[in-house]
Amino acid sequence: MSRERLAARILLGAMLGLIVTHPALASSGGGSLPWESPLQQIQQSITGPVAGAIALAAVAIAGGMLIFGGELNDFARRLMYIVLVAGILLGATQIVALFGSTGASIGTVASASNSAPVPPGSRTGEGAHG
Repeated sequence: MSRERLAARILLGAMLGLIVTHPALASSGGGSLPWESPLQQIQQSITGPVAGAIALAAVAIAGGMLIFGGELNDFARRLMYIVLVAGILLGATQIVALFGSTGASIGTVASASNSAPVPPGSRTGEGAHG
């Protein structure tokens, strides 16, 4: 069999496979997937106040051990680095909130600016001339 025929058969098979699976791949996404609820619970657990307190304690203890720990062996030093990084990652939302910033909000700024009331006299054609 020539290469052109083999390539044509592979292409035909891929196209038929896409045509057959198209209804399954093009679902509307209206239903929730079975793993969404546990993932949302994990997200709430690692961004809540308890996680913030644990992160703060981990950063303080690991930082203190690295600074005042004296002669730590290589394993203990690496373990403290891991605890320090884990504490920073767990407390990242609180750290970002300290600087007055929040996470990305897609679409909320545009909708809020479009629905904001316009004060009188600021519309085009009103004000000093009217």
